[in-house]
Amino acid sequence: MKHKQTDAGNLQEKDIYHQYTHKKKIVILVLAFLIVLLAIAAVNAGSFNLNPLQVIQSLLGKGSDASSVVIWQIRMPRILAAITAGAGLAVAGCVMQNNLRNPLAAPDTLGVSHAAAFGANIAIIVLGAGSISSTSTDAVTINNPYLVTLCAFACSMAATLVILLLAGIRGFSPEAMILAGVALNSLFMAGTILIQYFASDVQVAAAVFWTFGDLGRVAWREVLILACLVIFAFIYFLFKRWDYNALDSGEETAKSLGVHVKRVRQGGMFVSALIASVAVSFLGIIGFVGLIAPQIMRRIIGGDHRYLIPASALMGSVLMLFSDTIARTMVAPVVLPVGAITSFFGAPLFLYLLVRGYQRR
Repeated sequence: MKHKQTDAGNLQEKDIYHQYTHKKKIVILVLAFLIVLLAIAAVNAGSFNLNPLQVIQSLLGKGSDASSVVIWQIRMPRILAAITAGAGLAVAGCVMQNNLRNPLAAPDTLGVSHAAAFGANIAIIVLGAGSISSTSTDAVTINNPYLVTLCAFACSMAATLVILLLAGIRGFSPEAMILAGVALNSLFMAGTILIQYFASDVQVAAAVFWTFGDLGRVAWREVLILACLVIFAFIYFLFKRWDYNALDSGEETAKSLGVHVKRVRQGGMFVSALIASVAVSFLGIIGFVGLIAPQIMRRIIGGDHRYLIPASALMGSVLMLFSDTIARTMVAPVVLPVGAITSFFGAPLFLYLLVRGYQRR
């Protein structure tokens, strides 16, 4: 009888576990399907009118020259950049929130994004990696994206190092970590202003315009670099998913389970900073995606990083793709900065999540 009761209990536990994981998988599949729908809508949306038949013909290589240029040289790189950058920033925010045990941690709140922007301004203005153009779509052309990325990464890693040092101080509260991020944001913004102060007026206008989050400046080369980096980071984070789950229970618990906390934390912050620096160097500052996407998914599917990491990546892609489509169509043919749209939607939503969180307490 005892063996039968034990077997029945095990079966019941397995059923509960399968239901637990099944819901999370359904959410992930729904998000993936939503990305496909948004991508289809984004391909058809824009100031250049294309019907679905023309879009399909262009995708198959049978469209007119004009429609093929619009689809393959303008809209498709932009859509893929939105998907990859949104996923990368969201995953970076998810890992930062886990590594620092702070729900407000993200590339833009911890000073990483503004540090990367500071480095990018150095490369564009001081080192001459940006050239001025008079086209109607862009005011600055990055003729050496690798130099911009290198400078952005170096500065973002400096900010990350400061955060890691502060996180190692005993008694440094999560609220103090956010205040440290605010201080770093102010520091690097001040440095950016000083660089722009000694630049010419045209260079200042170009650098300021570049700082706006804009997906229209990327080409296939930048999309490929960003996609390769995001795929690498995604695989790395999934490989460390059990360590992140252990860290959710506290450092002492993670150490007792054999997790090398310092190494895991440094590796996660390093890869997260790399994603943020490359995304900022190519696209400019895009706020709230890395902050809000993991928070949304954590409330929907919980804190299991086996599912939270891919779900956060998909939600980041959804938010970015939706915001970019709104930016392109709201006042067409004028294209708004996608960074302004993500902040416009992200800030109220984040405040709502904060209020809900405190009400539950």
